[in-house]
Amino acid sequence: MNQEFFMYREYPLVRSGNQIYYGYMSDPYVVMMQIQHQQKNEEGLMVADKIKVYQIATNEPDPVKAIVKTSDRPNLYEAVDLAHVWLKRAEKDTSAQ
Repeated sequence: MNQEFFMYREYPLVRSGNQIYYGYMSDPYVVMMQIQHQQKNEEGLMVADKIKVYQIATNEPDPVKAIVKTSDRPNLYEAVDLAHVWLKRAEKDTSAQ
C-alpha cells in the first residue's frame, strides 16, 4: 500500500493527534514533536504555543533509550525548523562514518 505524505523540506510530516512525526522511519533518526499546549488566535483557530521536540533513534527498541535530544519550542515553525536541522546534521554525520 503506497501512501502519500505531506512533505516539508525533503522529509515527510505526519500528524497523529497531538504528535507530529518528521522524517523517514527508514533513516537512523526521526523527530517527534508533541504539542503540549495550544490556544485560540485572533481568528479563532487553535495554535500550538508549547511544543516538546524529540530526536529519536529508529533502530533502538527501548523508547526511553531511543531519545537522543530534546528541546522545547514556542511554536510549530520553530519546532519544525529545529527538527530539520537535527535531521540534516544526523544525515551528514552518518554519511561521514
